[in-house]
Amino acid sequence: MRRTIGVVTTSRADYGHLYWVLRELEQCPQTDLRLLVTGAQLSSEFGFAVREIEKDGFEIHERIECLLSSDSDVGMAKTIGVATLGFAEALGRMRPDILLLIADRYELLAPASVALALRIPIAHIEGGEISEGAIDDAVRNALTKLSHLHFTPTESSRERVLAMGEEPWRVHCTGAPSLDHLVHRRLPGRAELEADLKISLDEPPIVVSYHPVTLASDTLRETDPLFGALDALNGPMVLCFPNSDAGSRRLIDRARAFCDTRDNARLFVNLHPVRYWGLLKQAALMLGNSSSGIMESSSLALPTVNIGLRQEGRERARNIIDVPAERQAILSAVSRARSAAFRAGLAGMSNPYGDGEASRRIVAILAEAPLGEKLLHKRSSCAPVSW
Repeated sequence: MRRTIGVVTTSRADYGHLYWVLRELEQCPQTDLRLLVTGAQLSSEFGFAVREIEKDGFEIHERIECLLSSDSDVGMAKTIGVATLGFAEALGRMRPDILLLIADRYELLAPASVALALRIPIAHIEGGEISEGAIDDAVRNALTKLSHLHFTPTESSRERVLAMGEEPWRVHCTGAPSLDHLVHRRLPGRAELEADLKISLDEPPIVVSYHPVTLASDTLRETDPLFGALDALNGPMVLCFPNSDAGSRRLIDRARAFCDTRDNARLFVNLHPVRYWGLLKQAALMLGNSSSGIMESSSLALPTVNIGLRQEGRERARNIIDVPAERQAILSAVSRARSAAFRAGLAGMSNPYGDGEASRRIVAILAEAPLGEKLLHKRSSCAPVSW
């Protein structure tokens, strides 16, 4: 019998990571894909990104609206509550054999908690990572302990999951599925991107991907140095919408105001994963505090300036230049990233996050894993502690 695999997507970012997993689940004769869409995917404020999923031809089985139009931490907390109610109904109807979650968005605490109550086994992608400057780190670790199968992006992250007491047979180093686009899709070239995005790429742009620092009491405390540096930089820029976190609306307003003053700066609400990858391939460098700057940029040997607290602790390749959230430090790092010597030093580099075949590995394991109580019944692999 085919096993039902429910998959949750909350945003344009995780959809880019899940795209090839979804394709593999569709094509696998042993799995029956059930897609649940929630969070910013269903928000007009954040571009109603669910339309990209529909354009790609995936059937959406449940739409769980939960995202409050708020810019506060209280709004984030209430969103989790609304999502919990919605997922209780949706998963109560669906009852998949396995529920697949990815990464570390706070909204995922809702489906994970509901699945726990409904005795639905959880599989989790990208556990064992570290991002010390965001609440994502705690969310990711909570999801790990609630999950029954683990697909980690690196060997180091697998070791961290094992150190949390997870049984070795449950923990698999597969690589990060976002990298699969480079192997399985043709990326759009310069002319195609220019026509599609209506921008000029005569000069390679700086791609700016920056999000609120959710662990800080003021989630935008590092924003002034960023925009101070952007004001001093020349050349074209492409800015991407932030995640739907506390402070994101004020950050969006500031990004729009900045772009209004610059003829060669554009703000995009949503970029399809393939367009985003294509844009990175054309870019001069990447700037911000996004996980994509750490995980994806290395596959293109793209110089990346990572700012501030948010990604502290995450594994890095040598294309990453870490700087504090200080205007002059950012400008100095951008100058270094733009230099021919730095670019030349990236020749032949590899990405520690995988080889572009993660989705195939993940789905093969989902298709063969034991179900029911055997998967649900977890035993700690940690040695007992003597006090």
